[in-house]
Amino acid sequence: MSFSPYAEPLLTALSDPGEIIYLLPGGEMGGPGDSPLAAIIPVMAPGNFGSKAFRKEFNLRYAYVGGAMVGGISSAAMVEALADISVLGIFGASGLSPVVVEDNIVRLKERLGSKTFGSCLIHSPQDPTWEEKVVEIYLRHGVDLIEASAFTQITPSLVRYRLQGLKVDQEGEILAPNRIMAKVSRLELARRFFSPPPPKIVKEILAKGWITAEEAALAERIPMAQDLTAEADSGGHTDFRPALTLWPSAIALAQEMTEKHGYQQDLRIGAAGGLGAPPAFLAAQDLGVAYFVTGSINQSCVESGLSEGGRELLAKASQTDVAVAPAADMFELGARVQVLKYGTLFAPKAQKLVEFWRRYQSLEDIPEAERLDLEDKIFKAPLADIWSQTAEFFKARDPEQLAKAEKDPHFKLALIFRWYLGQASRWAINGVKERRSDWCVFAGPSIGAFNEWVAGTFLSDPANRTVALLAQNLLYGLAVYKRMVMAKDLGFLPDDLCQPLKPLTAEKLAPYI
Repeated sequence: MSFSPYAEPLLTALSDPGEIIYLLPGGEMGGPGDSPLAAIIPVMAPGNFGSKAFRKEFNLRYAYVGGAMVGGISSAAMVEALADISVLGIFGASGLSPVVVEDNIVRLKERLGSKTFGSCLIHSPQDPTWEEKVVEIYLRHGVDLIEASAFTQITPSLVRYRLQGLKVDQEGEILAPNRIMAKVSRLELARRFFSPPPPKIVKEILAKGWITAEEAALAERIPMAQDLTAEADSGGHTDFRPALTLWPSAIALAQEMTEKHGYQQDLRIGAAGGLGAPPAFLAAQDLGVAYFVTGSINQSCVESGLSEGGRELLAKASQTDVAVAPAADMFELGARVQVLKYGTLFAPKAQKLVEFWRRYQSLEDIPEAERLDLEDKIFKAPLADIWSQTAEFFKARDPEQLAKAEKDPHFKLALIFRWYLGQASRWAINGVKERRSDWCVFAGPSIGAFNEWVAGTFLSDPANRTVALLAQNLLYGLAVYKRMVMAKDLGFLPDDLCQPLKPLTAEKLAPYI
């Protein structure tokens, strides 16, 4: 079949996802009454992707989630901007003090009213009191959705949040006001979240008075989480799982667990990791995910809590400009995070601290020459001074950590090294110029894919990036690209024209979104 002269007009028509296209055998476009018709390219509304049930439950127009990012990088302003276009935003509470978390929750409740939003609850094995205090804040202020991140096990605080307010309506259906969106990379963890709360923990928190006897009795009839984000090769905490194997396996598991436990509602899987351009969204959509989760790309937007300098670094990154580094919150457990390596030396410096911690059992064991090198090139201060700052922090935050450090010099060394890992992300958030080479910016390769897609357009400048414009362009781009692929597969569009459309400005995008 010759693609000329019909391919170019077809490409123009495909760019309006609200228009049905009728194709005649010769390749030209016709109308609904023409015969014979060779093919029909249907409407692909950006708001119709993902799960309809997911959109309805959370009162959203789009099955799209701006995931949580540490230290308020997914800021209250970002959550508000996403809510304004009927997209679900998750506030990045991890790494913030309970007081700061509560201040932001109060702001969001006041400004968003009935609009849906969520907030993060990150697993804190080294600081379980933080987890408890933040759950209390969420319950006190009626935050009815949390994104549970980096959990390796179900904890009492999670079960408490999930079960409080549980009841049965007049039709016999269970009403669970508090919803958990779990983020995991491993199927064994997914099974735990798709199972009812562990009976042992239910019994424990009932004894503490955290839940009622009625709530405890109903626990076995609901999953810990109805929605689970299968997190592939993403920024921050990740197992670097390949999306095209993780996502379908997670979807199959959701179906298995729904049938096994006889839940009243289907379990759902969302996709995260690598979603930086329309082709990745199409892959996730065709695999059958219920919703899409973005993170790394949102950090480069103006609403991000990341400093302007950090956003500029992200806007220049390629897909290979990411590296692996130890996680500050689970340093001793060997947990790893994915970070930006473009423009920063954080990853190799952080890895050096891991090697020192494995080699030496205490601060005093480190040879003087090596200690001076650490102080000069990484900490920029005597390690004794770093310990004094660390001790003051834990004296106020969690005195039990100090008591443990006094008995265990190896743990004390870990706390000193965690000081650098934790400060590095704060330096990036605050834009501390004298520590620029130490900035820790969490990022996955999706930021590189996004930068490739927007190259040469107005969105190549991070000053023009807003979370709403990114979300709308990605969903519009998904709609058009899916129609292009259909036309290509039917033989009406040549391969070289089947390319994702470049992003549009808000004005040009408005008729389609």
